[in-house]
Amino acid sequence: MTNEAVTGHSPASTSVLLATVGNKVRNMRKDKGMTLAKLSDVTGLSPAIVSQIERGLANPSFTTLAQLAHGLDIPVGKFFLGQEEARSPIVRKADRRNLKGVTKKAVGEAVYELLTPDLNGALEAQWIVSPPGHDTSATPFRHSGEEFGIVISGQQDIFLDGEKYTLEEGDSITFSSETPHWYKNSYEEVCVAIWVNAPHAW
Repeated sequence: MTNEAVTGHSPASTSVLLATVGNKVRNMRKDKGMTLAKLSDVTGLSPAIVSQIERGLANPSFTTLAQLAHGLDIPVGKFFLGQEEARSPIVRKADRRNLKGVTKKAVGEAVYELLTPDLNGALEAQWIVSPPGHDTSATPFRHSGEEFGIVISGQQDIFLDGEKYTLEEGDSITFSSETPHWYKNSYEEVCVAIWVNAPHAW
């Protein structure tokens, strides 16, 4: 096989397989905190080819899959395991994915865990535990989408384009992610909050 666009004459089963492999490549890349450009660099594949594969629009050769597997530090067979396995909609507390090193928002001593099973849907929900003094003002965030947050316990200051909003237990906030924003726990108590991004931010 060669790297080529999938035409409308491809069997439905092939299209499903390519889409599944593409999703796995994208999710594994993001799990490792790699940009598309970084994966392209370590595999020697062009960013365009990597992007097409992730979107299920290319039919990669085995050599290309081997290059991707090497870049992701996984066995090639992992791309094809569990094709028929249904993903559970439940995320148990012990099975939450730690987002440290994956998303740039996961900084400092705070705990960042993924509450949604994966990033295949439109939503990304996080469980965030911020210790006293936790402050992300040095790296304001700005990206597409919308955010919702609710404080479960403690207090937290949310800054939207420099304007401060203080949330206490039970308070929630919704805003456009295009607005420069950052977070700070200026209080003596640990803050536990749930944050939801739509679409997911990483």
